Amino acid sequence: MELLSKHLFWDIDNSKMCWEKNKKTIIERVIERGNMDEWLCIVRVYTLEEIVNTAKTFRTMSPKDLNFIATISNTPKEAFRCYNTRSLTSQHWIY
Repeated sequence: MELLSKHLFWDIDNSKMCWEKNKKTIIERVIERGNMDEWLCIVRVYTLEEIVNTAKTFRTMSPKDLNFIATISNTPKEAFRCYNTRSLTSQHWIY
């Protein structure tokens, strides 16, 4: 876990993190907030297929992150849960 920045897991004790047990959390945080070095780190630990299959289960993902993961894996966006699940509450207007 020392290979990943501490800012990704500010709310979790790094000494208790396990690559396999906490796979979903690790992948989600790196996709959402990580940099390219952290991305390369998780690609060395997990296969691209594992990362994509995990990302498919996320309820939310930014459009940028969704486009990135869909493009590098050649997976249609429709295969991701976050693409098919829209927020039922209306968004605030940006003035």
